[in-house]
Amino acid sequence: MFPHHWSVDKIPSMQGQTIIVTGGNSGLGQEAVRVYATKGATVILACRSIEKGQQAAHRILSMFPQANIDVMELDLASLQSIHTFAEQFKSKYSKLDILMNNAGVMTTPYGKTEDGFEQQLGINHLGHFALTSLLFDHLKKGDHARIVNISSNAHKQGDLDFDNLMYEGGKGYSPMKAYSRSKLANLLFTYELQRRVERADLDIKVLAAHPGGANTNLARHIENKFLFKMLRGVLERITQSAYDGALPGIRAATDKDAKGGQYYGPSGKWEMKGDPVLVEPKTRALDVNDADLLWKESERLTGVPFTV
Repeated sequence: MFPHHWSVDKIPSMQGQTIIVTGGNSGLGQEAVRVYATKGATVILACRSIEKGQQAAHRILSMFPQANIDVMELDLASLQSIHTFAEQFKSKYSKLDILMNNAGVMTTPYGKTEDGFEQQLGINHLGHFALTSLLFDHLKKGDHARIVNISSNAHKQGDLDFDNLMYEGGKGYSPMKAYSRSKLANLLFTYELQRRVERADLDIKVLAAHPGGANTNLARHIENKFLFKMLRGVLERITQSAYDGALPGIRAATDKDAKGGQYYGPSGKWEMKGDPVLVEPKTRALDVNDADLLWKESERLTGVPFTV
């Protein structure tokens, strides 16, 4: 029977494990880095700004001086940066035990990455797709390795239009539609990678999680909107802290009973807050044909082949 109640106290020592957390300088990512580091893991805090990453590491080290945190530069809006990060990581570390694909942007105005991708899909999905592929051989060397992709409840409103995947020129674009699409892509990628891992009989688990309504800086592009201001009091009552929002992802990465292909989120109403438990994605996220098409398109767009 899968245990409902879980807490970080149940996590055993992670001594000897090597973990990457993308976007580890703030919000959910910083909370995950802190938990893993206090359990004895070597944690690579990967983020776009080395300065902000070092500030985050300093905050954690001021509370836990024994923490082993390595700040490394990673800009998921740049394929060149992703390649550079992967090469630098592989030159320093012999294996990777947990890859937490956490970094993301939310409801941004229409824009493109330096490689010409619509930025929400480009950063939230394509960047992590390329990163995971480039690190996959090191994950094979890991100790019962896990990949955890952080999605969102917003995936339930997402859809894929392969004729206009990038909202080229802003056609049909809205910040929330694009965000929802990128979060649906996170889940399609999770389930497709798990299927391929199982076919290859690899000792790797691929899981996903969402934070519910978490109080992080991810919503910075909408918090000045009139409606958001009007509803701020209500939202504060139904949302949770960044730490609590990080727990579903942390559970996916560490729970000994977790299985590949599982999805975690908060237990409360509308999955907005509560204990980290197993939750169900929308049916579209399980579409095998969409997942296969997205995989092939992701390989084509990034120029990064992903052979499992």
